[in-house]
Amino acid sequence: MAQQKPAEKMECLRTGETCMTEIKIRRMTPKDASVAAALERECFSEAWSENAYLSTLMNEDAIYLAAETESGELAGVCGVLDILGEGDISNVAVAAAFRRQKIAERMLAELLKRGKERGISAFTLEVRASNRAAIRLYEKFGFVPEGRRKNFYTKPVEDALILWYRCTESDRSVR
Repeated sequence: MAQQKPAEKMECLRTGETCMTEIKIRRMTPKDASVAAALERECFSEAWSENAYLSTLMNEDAIYLAAETESGELAGVCGVLDILGEGDISNVAVAAAFRRQKIAERMLAELLKRGKERGISAFTLEVRASNRAAIRLYEKFGFVPEGRRKNFYTKPVEDALILWYRCTESDRSVR
């Protein structure tokens, strides 16, 4: 009999009380595309379409993950595209009902782990300059700002910070 992993204690978004939520981080499949696109529309003013997800999921250079609840609900998605050993991270999104439960942190940790195992030596992403929570999360993983894209985002218009995380020698020996 397989040993079941204990559920994590987390603070419930709605009540502020401690609750038990089991979240599994797994590889996204084409079956997730429509729900992932709907989740993106909830999170971003310019979201990926279902077809964009389907196309990306067929790309052998893409690693896309889903955070799934015990009941099968998609709580979050994130992904990286391996471009000649550099990872372009996109689509880090968590449904409003599941925020503040470290789901983005868990997805990002798994994404970086899988990317490093694949041989990615540096990761980059863009983030809205005003998104302090996301910036703090990325900095926690060692990302640093290395540039700014003027008026990168629309709805509303805003600059993007370009963050990079460059793997160390010890990171590369993990493979």
